[in-house]
Amino acid sequence: MEKKLILKPGREKSLLRRHPWIFSGAVQAVTGEPGKGDTLIVESSKGEFLGRCGYNPESSIRGRIWTFAEEEDNADFFLNKLRIAITLRRDIGVLNSFNNSSRLVHAESDGLPGLIVDQYGEHLVVQFLTAAMDAWRGEVVKALADLTGIHDIFERSDVDVRKLEDLEERVGVLSGDEPTERLEIMENGLKFLVDIREGQKTGFYLDQRNNRAAMAEFAEGKSILNCFSYTGGFTVYGLKAGAESVLSIDSSQDANDLALENIRLNGLDESKARFITGDVFKKLRTLRDSSRSFDLIVLDPPKFAATAAQADKAARGYKDINLLAFKLLKPGGILFTFSCSGGVSRELFQKIVADAALDAGVEASIIRQCSQGPDHPIALNFPEGEYLKGLVCKLH
Repeated sequence: MEKKLILKPGREKSLLRRHPWIFSGAVQAVTGEPGKGDTLIVESSKGEFLGRCGYNPESSIRGRIWTFAEEEDNADFFLNKLRIAITLRRDIGVLNSFNNSSRLVHAESDGLPGLIVDQYGEHLVVQFLTAAMDAWRGEVVKALADLTGIHDIFERSDVDVRKLEDLEERVGVLSGDEPTERLEIMENGLKFLVDIREGQKTGFYLDQRNNRAAMAEFAEGKSILNCFSYTGGFTVYGLKAGAESVLSIDSSQDANDLALENIRLNGLDESKARFITGDVFKKLRTLRDSSRSFDLIVLDPPKFAATAAQADKAARGYKDINLLAFKLLKPGGILFTFSCSGGVSRELFQKIVADAALDAGVEASIIRQCSQGPDHPIALNFPEGEYLKGLVCKLH
């Protein structure tokens, strides 16, 4: 019997709008006894062809659409999809003499659900996030090497979302040589050391490239507080732009140590940089109680809410840190505040920040909206692809 996923009556509307997800509640029947990761034909309750999807009976997202056309998913299919994604990055010029690193594949936004590919110079880092994409690992790795000419490919499939797919975490070399402990990359002419084997995400927050450059526009002569600073991306940009001082706070001593190395790597004045290791929420309260103040504050916290169901709990965390930041800003100060939580919409995030300003007793205006860089595109049919939201607020 042919393997099919048949939708309940009326549940084909989202697919007709080219949204790639099929939730368990939309499924009427599955035929052919498919296994986890198999490809199924998707049909409406009336038997109309809607597309082909990767299937996982263990996930609340039962199917993720490979294609809405009547074409087979095979090695050539993935080669073509990857070629389109990589060509996009070349067309928009994100890889150039000042930048040798970029996201090459952004999952659903590139028509490849469950696949993340980041380039760091002559290395690729890959994440397989779904059972269906996991089934095509060999073909994907070969296609990436053929298309980019890069053969050192490392896997970082050590993310929580794999648990939702009933997959074990996996880390290791897929092709070529074991990467060195730290790779040196270039971003907007600045140098950074990246640990692709054990660093956060795939080693570096490539999605913040444009926002780091935007922050640098305001940094000259300013006292800066960089919270959740990781390996010092905003710190290095601030010092390069002529900041008077930068205080960086992160929970990881290793991250702070690497941030200091990045300052030295760029020949910047490390006497203008100070680091605090510890819980950012607690350290912000200590700074508040010590009557400290800053001209510019960056809040770039980790994901507080992966899903909309976690949004309420995340909102409390975002409000707390933004409230503390507003209290620490000098009159006329500037706040760069971000949320990378997919479960928190841009509208909700703005409301949270507005409530924080109200409770802090300050008035502020949004002078810029921020998002992820263009190498992390947002497909028009998949608004969930916009996960990074940012506001630049200036106190009155």
